[in-house]
Amino acid sequence: MPPIPLNATKSGYQLCVRLTPLAQTLAMQELNLKSAMSDILAIKLQKLLMLSSHRRLLLSKLVHLAPDLGLSPNFRSRLCNDHPDKFKIVDTSYGRALELVNWDPKLAVPLKFPEVNRGLIVDRPLKFKQLRLRKGLNLKRRHRDFLMKFNELPDVCPYNTSVEDVAKPSIEAEKRACGVVREVLGMMVEKRMLIDHLTHFRKEFGLPNKLRAMIVRHPELFYVSLKGLRDSVFLVEGFDDKGRLLEKDENSDLEYDFDDDDNNGSTEIYPNGRNGQSNPKYSLEMLTGRESLSRLIGKRRRFLPNRQSTLSSPIQSSLNLLSDKNGSLAETDCSEGKVEMSSSDWVNCPVCGEKIPGGDYAINSHLDGCLSRRTKRKLTQRTLLQLNFGCSQSKAQISCSESKKLQSSDLNKGPCHTEDKTTCGFSKISPSEEKRQDQSRELPQTENVRQIDRADSIENSVSDGREKVMVDSPALSSDNEEPRHLLDATVDNISGVAIDTFIVGRRFSDEKDLNLGATLSLLRDPDNVKDSNAIKVVSASSTCCKVLGYLPRELAQYLSPLIEKYGLSFEGCVIAVPKNSLDAVPIQIVCQNMTLTGEKGCDNFEFFKHFWKKALQVVDFAKNRPPNTTKYQQNFCLLLQEVLTASPHLFTDNEKKFIESFYSLSEDSQRLFVRIYTRKGPWFRFSTIVYPEVGDSQQAVEELSATGYIYRVEDKTELNDEEMKNLLSLLTVSELRDILCTLKKKCNRGSRKQNLIDSLLSSYNGGSCSVLPHLILEKTEICIRITSEAESVFWRTERLFFLNGEQDLSAFLLVDLGIMKYPTYKCIISEQIFSSKSDLLAYEEAIEVAQIMDQSLDENNFELVLRCIMVAESHISSSPKKLVDSTTPELMATFLSCFSSSWVYSKVVLLGISFLEHEHRYNDAIHLLRQLLNCFTSDKRRGYWTVRLSIDLEHMGYPNESLSVAEAGLLDPWVRAGSRMALQRRVLRLGKPPRRWKTPAFPESIKRKIPEVHIQGRPLNCEAGRKSRFYGEDGEQCGVEQLALQYYAAEGGGWQGVHTESGIWLTIFGLIMWNILFSDVPNVFRTRFQTAPLDLETDHFYLARKSLIESHLQKVHDGLAEEILITSWELHLGTACRGVNWDRHSLSDLRAAVSCIGGPCLSSLCRHLAQDYRSWSSGMPDLLLWRFHGDYKGEAKLVEVKGPRDQLSEQQRAWLLLLMDCGFNAEVCKVSPALIST
Repeated sequence: MPPIPLNATKSGYQLCVRLTPLAQTLAMQELNLKSAMSDILAIKLQKLLMLSSHRRLLLSKLVHLAPDLGLSPNFRSRLCNDHPDKFKIVDTSYGRALELVNWDPKLAVPLKFPEVNRGLIVDRPLKFKQLRLRKGLNLKRRHRDFLMKFNELPDVCPYNTSVEDVAKPSIEAEKRACGVVREVLGMMVEKRMLIDHLTHFRKEFGLPNKLRAMIVRHPELFYVSLKGLRDSVFLVEGFDDKGRLLEKDENSDLEYDFDDDDNNGSTEIYPNGRNGQSNPKYSLEMLTGRESLSRLIGKRRRFLPNRQSTLSSPIQSSLNLLSDKNGSLAETDCSEGKVEMSSSDWVNCPVCGEKIPGGDYAINSHLDGCLSRRTKRKLTQRTLLQLNFGCSQSKAQISCSESKKLQSSDLNKGPCHTEDKTTCGFSKISPSEEKRQDQSRELPQTENVRQIDRADSIENSVSDGREKVMVDSPALSSDNEEPRHLLDATVDNISGVAIDTFIVGRRFSDEKDLNLGATLSLLRDPDNVKDSNAIKVVSASSTCCKVLGYLPRELAQYLSPLIEKYGLSFEGCVIAVPKNSLDAVPIQIVCQNMTLTGEKGCDNFEFFKHFWKKALQVVDFAKNRPPNTTKYQQNFCLLLQEVLTASPHLFTDNEKKFIESFYSLSEDSQRLFVRIYTRKGPWFRFSTIVYPEVGDSQQAVEELSATGYIYRVEDKTELNDEEMKNLLSLLTVSELRDILCTLKKKCNRGSRKQNLIDSLLSSYNGGSCSVLPHLILEKTEICIRITSEAESVFWRTERLFFLNGEQDLSAFLLVDLGIMKYPTYKCIISEQIFSSKSDLLAYEEAIEVAQIMDQSLDENNFELVLRCIMVAESHISSSPKKLVDSTTPELMATFLSCFSSSWVYSKVVLLGISFLEHEHRYNDAIHLLRQLLNCFTSDKRRGYWTVRLSIDLEHMGYPNESLSVAEAGLLDPWVRAGSRMALQRRVLRLGKPPRRWKTPAFPESIKRKIPEVHIQGRPLNCEAGRKSRFYGEDGEQCGVEQLALQYYAAEGGGWQGVHTESGIWLTIFGLIMWNILFSDVPNVFRTRFQTAPLDLETDHFYLARKSLIESHLQKVHDGLAEEILITSWELHLGTACRGVNWDRHSLSDLRAAVSCIGGPCLSSLCRHLAQDYRSWSSGMPDLLLWRFHGDYKGEAKLVEVKGPRDQLSEQQRAWLLLLMDCGFNAEVCKVSPALIST
């Protein structure tokens, strides 16, 4: 086994990297070139030493300049020793340094400024002074005058002028510093370097402390680039107007051109492709819905049980994406042709009386013609605009049955059909309906609700799926709750009760060796810095009370109050002695006496009973989990137990027995399986499996293999083609070459690992190397992987436990380490997410399709992407309405629909729509959008779908249908916020005469004037597609938001504020509404690792808590928001909550913002977020500003900042209008480049 690298993060891992053939050739050429340029490089080092004040530079600093100077990596051992006549290496107090030996006056000549061709016919002095600057660079008059004065000064030789020769600070000192920087940049290969590297030599070269500001101050000499993580400085005179080097260094002649070539196996590194062409894989990462689908999938599964059936079975889809690649609007399932108009589709023109087709376009076109011909008008203008012509079918009909139902079924469904029935994106409810809904939403208080406390796990056993269970989280509970009669008997006769537990923390003990039966006693240790509830275990047989260890933390937290308040004392003995002296020691302790005053039922007795019950639960829970068990092992067992207890109906009897058999495995087997399960895999070499906590890996593998948890291969007859490919990937490149040499196959030294694997597999499939399986197993020896049955069962349990794909067993680790702290809430479960196993299997199959889709996009397998889209579309279209329609008022838990297979397939289809639009297949995208709108009639995504449908119809050349879709979408109560704003603007743009003569009712509201403020700044870049950067008032670089903050703090009126966009608002909402977010509502909390209720982004959140929310917001309205904020901050600091960012915002800033905003505005904002968190949680203004008038009064302002080429999005415009309606002072700040006056 090769030695493990020192920087390896995990045992058994060794990362091997080698160059491709082309890269290796280029590297060899570069080394040869650098060796030939040894003299030139030595001159560069000599000149650098001549520039330094003490003629000495540290080698540790020169390393930073080595790549830019063209030095080889080993220049310290080669180049520095090969020229003793120029410099030598000396030892200093700061480390080894390079010291100048010979001053060469021939080299002490500064760079000459390039000659400027002024293009004059007669060469004569200019009448006015000129400053040559780059194109597009505008400077203020004062800055321009300074540079002219600077250029008039005599040149300073940086070699012959030391720092002491010039006054500091002065313009002469700046002249010398610019000369030094200019000389250093002139030595660089590409006439550029990082500013950070230049600042390392500030003292050696005598450069000013504010070096970067000096460089920025001289744009005629230097150009500062903001690309990359750190800024770079370029020598302006070294480049032409197009940014090309005028004189290339000899080192720069070597071009690194890594192309994707199958022969050499090099790697493509161009993010946007060669020659400006787009890279398909890079652009597909930006598809709408890609990130959301990846989060839904989470960690990709090793085995997909339904993959083969999904890819091979026939698809009952109305869309044939694999063959229809044209852009026509006709769809594949339409057997009928163009719909011909019947006689009833014709109407009479009110102007000329002629019969005309009843379509909107035909009517409007005919009317426009009649009016332009000055035909006698039979009706007034107002009557003409309000006239209903009857049939509104369009002449340009789409030859498909869905288009006929556009306004009747696609977009008009829902309880609200008019614009005035919605307010701010939320449906109005009558007072009587509110009362009935509040009564129906009261929390269940019936007797069949039982509350279960937690000690170390969650007990929520469900017998028939309908029993209501209330679970206190995140505290832990026992496996089996102590019976009440047994508890009462134990409390009455507590003296003499024996408790089996352990001694932990043996490394802190005074006595390492223990004897069986040794007596002991318990002693409180309140001064323990690790745990204030600590209880020491001391030896009772020794006169000096030697410390043997401590009780487990979980038990001590309940026994310590009983010992202090009630005087309980415990004595016991050792009942077993472990092999290792540092392992936990099993003991048995017995309660000796107790002082309990009061009668049963009083607070004193109830307090004692509560803590005693908790202690017994911890003891009972620890029986099957000794302290020697590793933490991740305990967490995995806890996960399995809770899922089996909560959802037994989702597993077959065989699956239950398989999961329960995990507890009977040995400690080593359990640990090894959990370790392998959390790794990527799927195959592992047994020789690389080394874990310190696993004592006997060989025995553990044999046990896991015998019980069906892992599959072990050590015989060549057990290998198939797919397994052989996976096993070959476990081999190193040298091992693959050895196999090729054994088979006498051609092997190029520069071949990549994948090329070697492909070569071996092709030879094996061709029948020329039948011994390949034997050779592979000779190299790998024993290989193991998790069986498909184990992976499927445990993936399901993990999914049921966390209810998402983003969390895994690492969530336990974050809690154990104290990195993550989850809020306290109660889990009241009255309805199962998956009522039957068939629902769960359908959900799992949908996740598989989503994973195949995601992997296919990574691999650019477009044919498989299209097949996944068709599979998802077929399932959506064939799903019964009850699975996708949640409009029934009786179903309060509509938020649980996101755990249905239809929801997952809708995400796949949405990503497919974005992919089809990317491929300009708008016809197919239109079909899928109609399918989504038909099937999901109560979904907040309908707004985005409607906007895309309208846009795609316009792309296809059907503006009338696009307008109809937009108009119908405005009648949909599920179209809200920015989507509603976008549709309104589309209606105004497309609905002009002759398409629509009647003006809509909303133009005045959508065209409202938003206040604007215009400021100017000095730009750094003016490139399209890049974020604008400016110089701030302090001369440092900043974005438009920081520039606006500086303006409002100074000229804008002394405002304080932060640039946070939605961050500070969601933090304020989370802190103020904390008790509402984590209130006792059924079915919204199901795991201990939730940071928000499941229904937060649905209408159910507000409806289920309406009375609580309104009473709480009334307190906010009355001015108690700051008090609520402070209380919530102090109680829950550091606790994870959706939207709350503890690190970014301080309590003082939050208090200032809340007090200046005022109660009415803040309560209105929180109400909108509570009603529709999904629609309003993004697009908020960039800046939140505040200022005080006196000690207690203040005002706030919200500002959306836009750069020179930026425009307001529809969501941002909707937010600004909403804030203005709520009483906020909102405006738009537009930043533009400053105009230079001459």
